Amino acid sequence: MSTIKKLKTFLFLFGLFLGISGYSQEAMINSPDANLKVNFYVENGRALYEVLYKDKMMLEKSPLGLITNEADFTKDLSFLKSEKGEVSDEYSIDRIKQSQVSYQANKLKVNLANAGDKEISIVFQVSNNDIAFRYEIPAWGETRACLVEKEVTGYDFPDETTSFLSPMMQPMGGFARTAPSYESGYEVDVPMDTNTSETGYVFPGLFKIGGNGWVLLSETGVRSLYNASHLSRFKNGIYTVEYPDPAQNNGFGSTGAQIGLPGHTPWRTITVGESLKPIVETTISYDVVDQLYEPSQDYEYGKGTWSWIVWQDDSMNYDDQVKYIDLAAAMGFEYILIDAWWDERIGYEKMEELIKYADSKDVDVFLWYNSNGIVNDAFMTPRNKMNTSIARKKEMKWLKEVGVKGIKVDFFGGDKQETMRLYENVLSDANDYGLMVIFHGATLPRGWERMYPNFVGSEAVLASEMLVFVQDVRNKEAVYASLHPFIRNTVASMEFGGIMLNKFLNKGNKEGQERLTTDAFQLATGVLFQNPVQMFALTPNNLEDVPKFGLDFIRGLPTTWDETVFIDGYPGKFSVLARRHDQTWYVAGVNAEMSLKKLDLELPMLAGKTVTIYSDNKKKKTYSEEIKIPASGKFSVDIQPNGGFVIKN
Repeated sequence: MSTIKKLKTFLFLFGLFLGISGYSQEAMINSPDANLKVNFYVENGRALYEVLYKDKMMLEKSPLGLITNEADFTKDLSFLKSEKGEVSDEYSIDRIKQSQVSYQANKLKVNLANAGDKEISIVFQVSNNDIAFRYEIPAWGETRACLVEKEVTGYDFPDETTSFLSPMMQPMGGFARTAPSYESGYEVDVPMDTNTSETGYVFPGLFKIGGNGWVLLSETGVRSLYNASHLSRFKNGIYTVEYPDPAQNNGFGSTGAQIGLPGHTPWRTITVGESLKPIVETTISYDVVDQLYEPSQDYEYGKGTWSWIVWQDDSMNYDDQVKYIDLAAAMGFEYILIDAWWDERIGYEKMEELIKYADSKDVDVFLWYNSNGIVNDAFMTPRNKMNTSIARKKEMKWLKEVGVKGIKVDFFGGDKQETMRLYENVLSDANDYGLMVIFHGATLPRGWERMYPNFVGSEAVLASEMLVFVQDVRNKEAVYASLHPFIRNTVASMEFGGIMLNKFLNKGNKEGQERLTTDAFQLATGVLFQNPVQMFALTPNNLEDVPKFGLDFIRGLPTTWDETVFIDGYPGKFSVLARRHDQTWYVAGVNAEMSLKKLDLELPMLAGKTVTIYSDNKKKKTYSEEIKIPASGKFSVDIQPNGGFVIKN
């Protein structure tokens, strides 16, 4: 054989060897519309992926893998095979931004082996603007359990990317060592290399990819079988998935996840769009999870009053709660939330009387509980009623007997698997006793609206109570409100406790904590902030000092939505959304900038219709008037600084 023929034969065989088991092996999956693409690689024994949208790079090659106490899947990996398929689902859900959802995705499953011949799979589901992926671990011989210690899942964004992130709070910090509770502000539209928080950043995180579009990162499907995660600081050019700080829960509990085999991680989600429309309208948090149990009854959602938010601890007495029950009745609200200290300052016996009084006014009751007695120093009572099964079931039996409809559970200890078990146990037991559940001082809900049918929202945001306590939060109220529709509230319901109409955020309402936003701004947040049960921050005096049109607007405001549509906005500057309940559309917007915002909106859903607009004049006095939207659907609106508007058909 000639030297040239020998060389050709060698090159052919070497190329065949590379194609089977060598240096670079890859797989690819597209979205159904072919715009969103995921490329998967094994290079030098490492698993990598990249994301393109309309051929523009949204995520550069980023690491995949995890480490367990049984095997390391971050290095020395071999590509075994890949399989493709399709996934579709149609479902109805009455507690999120959209009531009817159709999900269609293409699926890629990649099987890998490590140097010890232990296998793992990575599953990608790619819909038109969303990617969900997770790790699936089989049983290895007789091994039926493992501890997942660490993930190296990473996100390598192009250099021109800017970020919109909320820092993870220091463990065992804050009030009564109750942090982290997802109640930080945001670093808005900043270069990635400024994201240096040692504790990392909470999900969800929003990123602007230069002029190419937007990416939202989050996770979903977290339950008792895993811990919750967050983003690391920007380090070595990437963000990575981090597990809870060991110091959470006062140092008790593991930072990783104890899972049975076969088992899997939660889904990591990536939402991608040229504009913010897919970011606002995504349902990926719910598309890839399942309901975990049947509802014990038909739960009813609605609005409620809440004395503590403005009148604070001193209002935890029988007479003031009667005033707030009367306020709820006057407003046609379904609920009153009676907050901390009710057990000591009203008492169980008098509470039964109060519940009967509320029932006579067609108002139902939510009661507050401390989630624990062991993981932090939160001293508010009732305490030690929710953290053990025996105490919890005894308390819930009483709650059901006296007619309570829901509970608000507060002051959780972090994101460890032990705490995820507590969330799930509270929800599951509450369903057995016909109780809805709201969480405060809590983690981000991760698909929970679909997973748990009696879950009706979490705080997990710098919410209304901080408007009462902190001047800086009042200064930035409009900025944060313009962020939530694009970040926190787009992945999960958000129990903010808003619509504050007192000029001063205290009982006297004459001086002190001055509200800097307009009344129209406050009305707009009732539309912008989505949660199936809304505890509004109204006070009894608002029946006299708020114009009738404002009160009537709140009376008619729904808390459940059939459709949500992005209209316009830029996070940190302004936001405009449309939401539909049955046949009624609400278009709402707020302005976070210090100058008048003039917007030319396209509102095809209101084209040619007569509508009512609630807005602010030049003196920031809120008014309402009836107008007609042109047949073109085009409409111009002015939003005052720290102001807002609502249009309703």
